[in-house]
Amino acid sequence: MNSPLLQPYRGAALQLPNRAAMAPMTRSRADDATGVPVPIMAEYYAQRASAGLIVSEGVWPHRLGKGGPGVPGLTDRAQVEGWRGVTRAVHAAGGRVFAQLWHVGRVCHPDILGGERPVAPSATAISHGRIHTASGPKDYAVPRAMSAAEVAEAVESHATAARHAIEAGFDGVEINGAYGYLVAQFLSDSANLRTDAYADHVRFAIEVVEAVAAAIGAERTGLRVSPGNAQLDIVESDPATRYRRLLGALNGMGLAYLHVVESGTYAALEDLRPRWQGTLVATYDGPEPGDRETAEKALRTGLADVYAFGRLFLANPDLPQRIAADAPLNVPRGSGLYGGGAEGYLDYPRLGG
Repeated sequence: MNSPLLQPYRGAALQLPNRAAMAPMTRSRADDATGVPVPIMAEYYAQRASAGLIVSEGVWPHRLGKGGPGVPGLTDRAQVEGWRGVTRAVHAAGGRVFAQLWHVGRVCHPDILGGERPVAPSATAISHGRIHTASGPKDYAVPRAMSAAEVAEAVESHATAARHAIEAGFDGVEINGAYGYLVAQFLSDSANLRTDAYADHVRFAIEVVEAVAAAIGAERTGLRVSPGNAQLDIVESDPATRYRRLLGALNGMGLAYLHVVESGTYAALEDLRPRWQGTLVATYDGPEPGDRETAEKALRTGLADVYAFGRLFLANPDLPQRIAADAPLNVPRGSGLYGGGAEGYLDYPRLGG
């Protein structure tokens, strides 16, 4: 039987040649001083153009949203021009690519932000773990609580970055509302202790999606969430109720897709799929990469329309061809994941060469 991963997908907003998407993965190769993509990034993404859809690594939409050394931005002309080289390479190879807008909020350090304190919904720090900076690992800093004006600025910065993405040639954008970053911080009980209007945990996420959709069209706007994920000190006391509310507010907008990462004890896909009328992209994230069998089951049972692979696409630039040939898969290497040059980035072998 042919794999459902290789079947075309025809949604209201997304038309894809197959259902094996490439999930966003930080690779830290951009020029650190400027946030401008470098030429090897165009080659990296073009190698993976056989994906039904590529979602780029996280891109900062605001100067205080940068997540680490070598993370690219979408806030100025030079960055737009740098990304234009990437999108042209992907399109020339027959691919489709969305930019992921990634404001990290409190998951940061002044060393990354030119000495400024990170911002967050509330002044609560991540209590364990460390963040990589150019001068080595550092404890997470206590963030500064955002004023109402700064919250509005963060919303608008996502819309502006989305316009820049379309200008740079991206086919759309994915808003990162997952994994404990800024949008997820507003969604959480532990990072959002506000008493103003944003004490409503879903409000910021809705405003960001609405602003981006108004800027570039709902049909070019996706949202990624990770309900119940506990990374980076995130606590969601009742994820089912919270994300049902969020989907209820967004369901009729005609978004390109909702990307649900299931990684906790909450069975997010089973619960949310019946509540989402549009395209649903799924990822299962655990100690081991989501595999072909898991992805195919999600597609065959209707829990997802498209499945996004992360680590498997990192190590297998020709993943759809390997699925079609039932060929062995390369295993991701520990070296070259973050930063550096071509090693561990451009040198994973393809079938037949």
